[in-house]
Amino acid sequence: MIRLLIFAIIVLAFALGFSWFADRPGELTLVWQGQMFETPLTTALALLIALIFVVMIVWWLISAIWTSPKSVTRYFRARKRDRGYQAISTGLIAVGSGNLVQARKMSTRAHALLSADQEPLIHVLDAQVALTEGNYDKARRLFEAMSEDPETAELGLRGLYLEAKRVGADEAAQHFAEQAADKAPYLAWAAKATLETRARQGRWDDAIRLLDQQRSAKVTDKDESARLKSVVLTARAESRLDTDPKAAAADALQALKLRDDFHPAAIIAAKAYLAQGNLRKSAGVLEMVWKKEPHPQTGALYVRARGGDSAVDRLKRAEKLEALKPNNWVSLMVVARAALDAREFEKARIKAEAAARMQPRESAFLLLADIEEAETGDQGRVRHWMAQALRSERDPTWVADGLVSEYWRPFSPTTGQLDAFSWKVPYGEIAGPIEEGSASRLDEALKSLPPVGGSRAEPETPAEDAPIFQEEAKPEAEAQAETPEPEAPAENKAEAPKTESVRPVIMDPPSGASAIKSEEAKIPPEEKPLVVEARSEDIPPKPAEGSVEEDDDGSAPLKPFGGRTPDDPGIDDSDDDETPPAAKKRLFF
Repeated sequence: MIRLLIFAIIVLAFALGFSWFADRPGELTLVWQGQMFETPLTTALALLIALIFVVMIVWWLISAIWTSPKSVTRYFRARKRDRGYQAISTGLIAVGSGNLVQARKMSTRAHALLSADQEPLIHVLDAQVALTEGNYDKARRLFEAMSEDPETAELGLRGLYLEAKRVGADEAAQHFAEQAADKAPYLAWAAKATLETRARQGRWDDAIRLLDQQRSAKVTDKDESARLKSVVLTARAESRLDTDPKAAAADALQALKLRDDFHPAAIIAAKAYLAQGNLRKSAGVLEMVWKKEPHPQTGALYVRARGGDSAVDRLKRAEKLEALKPNNWVSLMVVARAALDAREFEKARIKAEAAARMQPRESAFLLLADIEEAETGDQGRVRHWMAQALRSERDPTWVADGLVSEYWRPFSPTTGQLDAFSWKVPYGEIAGPIEEGSASRLDEALKSLPPVGGSRAEPETPAEDAPIFQEEAKPEAEAQAETPEPEAPAENKAEAPKTESVRPVIMDPPSGASAIKSEEAKIPPEEKPLVVEARSEDIPPKPAEGSVEEDDDGSAPLKPFGGRTPDDPGIDDSDDDETPPAAKKRLFF
C-alpha cells in the first residue's frame, strides 16, 4: 500500500511538471557542427527522460549478463539449503512422532545437503535421533560439542542437564544448571533448578541474587518474583534467628512487605523481637497479620509471648485477639484453650461450642472433650466428644507433596520445590462421610450428650418383699432343713468366722420320714429337685474377716490378681450392707 502511494505521488509530480512547462511555452536551439536544431522545450524534456530510461535498461542488461554465473550458483545453493532445512524439519517431526526410520533418512539427507559446521541444527537432529535410538553416549557427546559452541551453548547445557537428571546424577545436573544460569539467568529451567539447589544447600544470599537477576531480565512476573523472594527472605531470617536476631527481624519484615499475610515471616519476626526483649513490636507484627487472616500458630505465639504470664493473663491476651477478629473460628478456639488453662470452664465451653457451630472440625470436639474431662471427669461424656471428633473434618496443617509437617518449611524435602508447603487439610486425613451443616452437627451432638454421671446405667433395685424367683413348693422337712440360722449381732460379725451353710446328706431318715417318701414318690421324676450330695466335713470353714490364712509352713500364701482369686471380677461390694437382699441376688444372673 505504501509503495502504491509513493508511485502515485511520483506520477503526480511528473504530471505537474509537464503541466507547468506546457503553460510556459519556449524553444530550445542547439547548434552542433554548423547545424542548428530547434525544438520546443516540452519535446526536448520528454526526449531527455526517455534517454535516461534507455540507459538504465541497457545497464541492467549488461549487469545481468556479467553476473549471471554467480547468480546461477547462488540459485542452486539456495535451493540446496532450502532442501536441507526441509530435511531437518521433516527429521525433527519424525523424531517427535517416533518414526526412527524417517528420522535417520532425513538426518543423512541433511548432512548431504548442509554443512554441519555451518548449520548447528544438524547437531540437534543427530542428538534427538541418538536419544530415540537409545544411544545416550553419542547424545552426550553431541550435547557437549553444542555446549562449547556459543551459538548452541544453552541448548547443549539443557541437553546435558536432562541427561544427568535421567541417570540420577544430581550433582552433575546441578552443575550444568548453575552454569547455564550464570551465562543466561533468563533461562527459566536453569534458574528454577539453581534456585532449588541453593535453597537445599542453605545458600540464601545466592538465591536472592539469582531472583534479582531474573526480575531484572523480566523472566518472572512481579507477583511470582515477590512470592519467591519472600520465601527465601523468611528462610534466611529463620537461619539467623539464633545468631543474629536483629538481622532476622529485618529479613522477616522485608518478606512481610512483599507478602503482608505471610504468617511464617510474621512468626519469625515476632520471635526475633522477643529475643531482643521487645514485646511491643513482637505483638504489633502478630496483630498486623492476624487482622489479615487469623492463624492458629500466630495466635498460640501471641498468647504465650510473655513467659511469666499467668493463665488469666494469657486469657486476656486471647480475648484481645478475638476483639481484633471477632466471629472467627480460629479466634474462638484460641480463647477457648486459654479459658481452659485458666480453669474458666463455662467460658471455654461457650467458645468451643461456638467454634464447633462455625466449623465442626476435629480440634473443636477434642477441645470439648478436654473441657469435659477437666470439669466433670465424666468418661462417658469425654468418649462422646471424642467420637464426634472421629466423624468430623480434620484440621488444616502444612502440607507439601503429600507430606504433613507441623511447621512451615521453605521447600519440599521430596522434590526440592520452593514454596511448596501450603496450609490445608491433608488429602489422606479427610474424614469419611462428613455431615453437612455446622449448627445442626453440634446441636445433634449436644442432644445425644449423656448426662453427668449417667454414662453407665445402674441396675434397678426391686422391693424387698417382691419375690425374685418363683420357687416350687417343697416338702416340709426340706423347708425346715434349708431354713437359715439366725444371724449373729452386728458387733460380733468380725469375730465370728464365716462358714457356709451346707445341708448335710441324710443317710438314714428319722422317724416319720416314710410318709415324706410316700409323698415324694407321687412327684414325677422330671419335677423332682436336684440334690447335690456332699459331706460337711469335706468343706473347710471360711476364715473370719481380717484373719490371714496360713499354709502348712506357717507363712501366708500369695494370692494372684492383687489378693483376689482369678475368677473374682474385682467389684467393690463394700456397700453391700446398704443393698437389700433381693438386689444382691440380682447382681449376677
